[in-house]
Amino acid sequence: MAGFFIYFDPYISAPMRRILLVIALLLVLVGAYFAWVFFGSATGFRGDVKYLYIPSDNPTPETVLNLIKRDTLVKHMRGFNFLAERMDYWRNIKPGKYKIAQGDNLVDIVRRLRNGQQEPVNLVIVKFRTREALAGAMARKLECDSADFLSFMNNADSLQPYGVDTNTVMTLIVPDTYTHFWNTTPKKVFNKFYEAYKSTWTEERKRKAAALNLTPASAYTLASIIEEETNDKNDKPLMASVYLNRISKGMRLGADPTVKFALRDFDIKRIYEKHTAVESPYNTYRVFGLPPGPICTPSLETLDAVLNAPTTDYLYFVAKSDFKGSHVFTTNYDDHLRYAREYQEAYDRRFGNK
Repeated sequence: MAGFFIYFDPYISAPMRRILLVIALLLVLVGAYFAWVFFGSATGFRGDVKYLYIPSDNPTPETVLNLIKRDTLVKHMRGFNFLAERMDYWRNIKPGKYKIAQGDNLVDIVRRLRNGQQEPVNLVIVKFRTREALAGAMARKLECDSADFLSFMNNADSLQPYGVDTNTVMTLIVPDTYTHFWNTTPKKVFNKFYEAYKSTWTEERKRKAAALNLTPASAYTLASIIEEETNDKNDKPLMASVYLNRISKGMRLGADPTVKFALRDFDIKRIYEKHTAVESPYNTYRVFGLPPGPICTPSLETLDAVLNAPTTDYLYFVAKSDFKGSHVFTTNYDDHLRYAREYQEAYDRRFGNK
């Protein structure tokens, strides 16, 4: 069986042998200690994972050490600092989000930081009604704050390469999951949005939009209204036909969700005359045609419902009085009023004057 063996010259005296043996054992212990510090489990926290967020604003060794100490990411601070110096990490600190897993050793941690091996961030884009809401969601996942994202979206020069303006900027947003690094910039975020936008607007979708006298931006804006009107996938194409028919006849859209958007009050249950009186280019009870930009980020299902809208004579719709989410579509105002009255009476019986 192999074991630890120390050879001493036979001419060395016994006292000297004992001294040398003690020194050798001390060296072994010191070596074992450093192996334990550098290659053993170095994490100082409970749980499976923690993250180290190194800011982009000129990070220093003190910044990194303070962040590690604050969150007890490692238990051997001196060992970390010693290794960071020896591995030349302090000369090139890379900002970002770094994953520290329970049981990681110091060598792996320092190497990960030195190589800039960031943990990707998934930015999940669902339905957002306003630029402010979108900016807030991005700020919660990425280093830039919401003011940075809003500034980018409100800057015509920033938006010019994408062919949008401050009204239509939200038409770039295709709901999906986007992978970024934590310290990515607003421009890089929107570059990725733009790539998804270009992939979404295939030649077939562009052709369908053109056949309806719509641009990609106006099709998206119409889809955003329908997204707010209903969740019923069978009703969405019919609603699109209603609005397209109204546009072609020079009628106002009269879409309740646009009034809520104009007022920035999305909790309104009923739209009254006091609401429709608001002066806003988004109030389709007062202005003709589509609003200047979308009122939310619609799903691809809703966008395709617009692009595949059937040819109908419908000009009106109202929610059915069974409150199951579907609608009654009509071609004339008298029938519409009858079904609308039926719905209002049912609403009053169930909810009162809310």
